[in-house]
Amino acid sequence: MKKTLTIVALMLVGMLAGCTNSNKQTTNNDMEQKLELTQEWDKVFPLSEKVNHKKVTFKTQYGLTLAADLYTPKDSKGKMAAIAVSGPFGAVKEQCSGLYAMKMAERGFVALAFDPSYTGESSGEPRRTASPDINTEDFMAAVDFLSKQDNVDAERIGIIGICGWGGIALNAAAADTRIKATVASTMYDMTRVSGNDYNDAFDNEQWRHRNRENLSKQRLTDPNAMAGGVLDTVPPQAPNFVRDYYDYYKTPRGYHKRSGNSNDGWRIIGTQAYANSRFLYYINEIRSAVLVMHGADAHSRYFGEAAYHYMVDGKADGYKFVPWDKLAEFFTKNLK
Repeated sequence: MKKTLTIVALMLVGMLAGCTNSNKQTTNNDMEQKLELTQEWDKVFPLSEKVNHKKVTFKTQYGLTLAADLYTPKDSKGKMAAIAVSGPFGAVKEQCSGLYAMKMAERGFVALAFDPSYTGESSGEPRRTASPDINTEDFMAAVDFLSKQDNVDAERIGIIGICGWGGIALNAAAADTRIKATVASTMYDMTRVSGNDYNDAFDNEQWRHRNRENLSKQRLTDPNAMAGGVLDTVPPQAPNFVRDYYDYYKTPRGYHKRSGNSNDGWRIIGTQAYANSRFLYYINEIRSAVLVMHGADAHSRYFGEAAYHYMVDGKADGYKFVPWDKLAEFFTKNLK
């Protein structure tokens, strides 16, 4: 059982939220929902000439329909290894998860970037809602979809979770043995930060109880109230990671109208279950390859180091930049 930790100089991080979506929904006995998908190219990055792209949908075991972008190498033949990508938490597939998928397709993989349940173009009401079990299922449903594709080798499927979806990816890998390789990139453990705040600053019962009281009251006063999202202006005293959020989500570099991180945040009670759950409990039982990547100066690095510690009972050491080719090398080695 080999597990790898490599620290990378990446700062593609995000916070929380979903976004509004005017889905035309039809409900039948299996709760299938038809989505109105945007067909024109509206990503925050240009389409590579090296890949083919198409919009697809697939269903989860919770009856939700997820929207995704499928990227494949041009002139590819036979069955290929495949990768499902999602994150950051609150972002959409038109942002960095799509970029990750496209870059992996350039390097010979079938790659799927999907909007999580209740987010972006995917179905689910109320919008901007998160759930540790539903979000874990989102990844496993993506594996279901990839496994059924004619050009995919179902024995060579991996996943990439970015930022808040890094912890979800590890949770999915612990649950689903079909996942043969997992990358957590600049990961957050959303259950830990929801329960303890940043750097475990409020890791005490009193703070959690007060937070639970506030959320419990919110359910009756205004259950659909929104909060969060990236600030419209950055105050001078803001930490660097807040400036990094702004520089991506609020500028032409990364802004997208369907991204909660770029707009008005998430449903306040939509992450209530996260504060009382923990993702990493069984990750030491993952028997497939895992790569944890983090920027050396990332404020969230402690999440990745903790995940590494849980998996191999050791400490992270050795810091070097991992480019796209290194990421492709990891999947090529472990999806063979």
